[in-house]
Amino acid sequence: MPQTVSFTKGHGTGNDFVVIPDADSTLDLSDDQVAVLCDRRFGIGADGILRVVRSAALAETSSGGTRDHAEAAVAAGAEWFMDYRNADGSAAEMCGNGIRVFARYLADAGLAPIDHSPVRIGTRAGIKSVTRSELGFEVDLGAWRVEDAEVLVRAKGLDVPRPGLGIDVGNPHVVVALPHDGELDALDLTVRPQLHPEPAQGANIEFVVPSDPLVREGVGSIRMRVFERGVGETLSCGTGVAASALAVRDWAGVAAPDRWSVEVPGGVLGVRMVPVAGELHVLLSGPATLVYSGEVALA
Repeated sequence: MPQTVSFTKGHGTGNDFVVIPDADSTLDLSDDQVAVLCDRRFGIGADGILRVVRSAALAETSSGGTRDHAEAAVAAGAEWFMDYRNADGSAAEMCGNGIRVFARYLADAGLAPIDHSPVRIGTRAGIKSVTRSELGFEVDLGAWRVEDAEVLVRAKGLDVPRPGLGIDVGNPHVVVALPHDGELDALDLTVRPQLHPEPAQGANIEFVVPSDPLVREGVGSIRMRVFERGVGETLSCGTGVAASALAVRDWAGVAAPDRWSVEVPGGVLGVRMVPVAGELHVLLSGPATLVYSGEVALA
């Protein structure tokens, strides 16, 4: 008999996930099982899987880098760990929309008192703190890194390759600036863009158009589309939204604001940069919605 598991379907600005509670880390989902669950014709349909597991249990049952991250989460007092898998089954470091959905699930299930204090969640990109916000939930993604090497990006719909800026916000991104909305809308992201050189671990690829004017009342504004590593084009990508705001801020120079509004096909997300313990962190805010729950037999 196939194993049956409980699940909840959720999304953050259209970036959707299958949330699977597995507090004691008894599930060992194969890449193929994840891919079937995420299949939009033969499964539930999602951009990825969020396994809700206690950090201590994951540390006991996993190996390699995941075990190291789980042990670090235990040491930091993060009870819960977001085991995030892309739609093709591959493990990923972080997901900015996913962690807000994860926090919403913890709050609604009574597993974390997020209304009273920030909730610390373990990920493969380290410990992330999530709080309630005026847009829904806000996650501190931590410090970021701007890569030195320029990457050329070829995409279907662009006449010539364009330069991209590498931004690491716990997972890797390459951000490409486009001059107008028409060029952004004409992109065919059913075909994976090509990066030259190709990063060793791959990267999410964002295409952005700055608003005109770029800044209104101290808030920067941009539009974005994204091709997610291991998924394809998605309606939103939380870490990609943060990376895009950071890239445009970097291009704009010292006068650029620290608050940004980013429009994606699935809605609008907020980004801000704030000092934390002597370094700048980037924070992402936006809605998190739980749609329905059920049970499914694993393939």
